[in-house]
Amino acid sequence: MILKDVIKILDADVIYSDDPAILEKDYIDAFASDLMSDALALILDHNESTLLITGLANTQTIRTAEMLDVSVIVYVRGKIPSQEQIQTAKISGVTLLSVKHTMFQTCGLLYEAGLGRLND
Repeated sequence: MILKDVIKILDADVIYSDDPAILEKDYIDAFASDLMSDALALILDHNESTLLITGLANTQTIRTAEMLDVSVIVYVRGKIPSQEQIQTAKISGVTLLSVKHTMFQTCGLLYEAGLGRLND
């Protein structure tokens, strides 16, 4: 699923993106958690094609994404990172999105649209 479709499905606001071409990038999976230690332990495959979905709007999420080569963070429940965090994302090249949905709703919408269904 290309990122511009993700944005449309979730009615997401783009908080930061430095590369217009990322809108055409294909994502095949998502990982949702507020525990970045879980992300570090469990995101094993498809890192560059995985969306990180979280309600944790702090620098740790951006650093985690950077370590895992995850290029997009989706903040749920209308969370907006601070200007300092946005600056960190700029340095790291991580795109930031914000959605009004809960984490559960966000995951459900993406799954229903086909994201993560590699074996269906």
